[in-house]
Amino acid sequence: MVTDGRRALVIGASGGIGQAVTQALQARGDTVVTLSRQQDGFDVTDEAGVDRALAALEVPFDLVFVAVGVLGTPEKTLEAIDAQAMAQVFAVNAIGPALILRHMGRLLPRQGRSVCAVLSARVGSIGDNRIGGWYSYRASKAALNQIVHGAAVELGRSHKDSVVVALHPGTVATPFTADYAGRHKTVPPQEAAANLIAVIDGLSGDATGGFFDYAREAIQW
Repeated sequence: MVTDGRRALVIGASGGIGQAVTQALQARGDTVVTLSRQQDGFDVTDEAGVDRALAALEVPFDLVFVAVGVLGTPEKTLEAIDAQAMAQVFAVNAIGPALILRHMGRLLPRQGRSVCAVLSARVGSIGDNRIGGWYSYRASKAALNQIVHGAAVELGRSHKDSVVVALHPGTVATPFTADYAGRHKTVPPQEAAANLIAVIDGLSGDATGGFFDYAREAIQW
């Protein structure tokens, strides 16, 4: 991606990955607009608030990076499922990004390459689920992947050069993963950001609607 004059919107910019992506984009010369709950009171579960915040932005953006999410308390068994807790995870991980994506027709240019990248997670892959558990988080990310794929299909009709994807960043060393990383290899946010930006820059038009990891490898649904 050529960066001269490029504008990016990072949503969830106060989190570990969102902040690192913001800094990396700024370091290479992009103009970056940020939104976050911590800095701006941007709450993805507040439908009216999402609409107000996104409607107030000067558009278009060449890149929209959505880095919102919540882990909740991962369930180890079916008996541990709690309806209220599950609803909250879905509200942040699936419905929240959907409320953002419904503004994408205005946020992205109708002509010229643009990218909307939404952070997902490999555990949202149904085909890759071999150990069970983590029901709320897995299911919310699987739902998010479907929403992203559908958005890519729809936007492809009006924004023919747009690329809309779900991305898995790997296990990143942030407070989000601190209690659950376990034996998984972690990478610092700065490395994760560099990997994700490299993936975004290298995506071709036929990648739209896809689900990719930090090495640009496709992940099964």
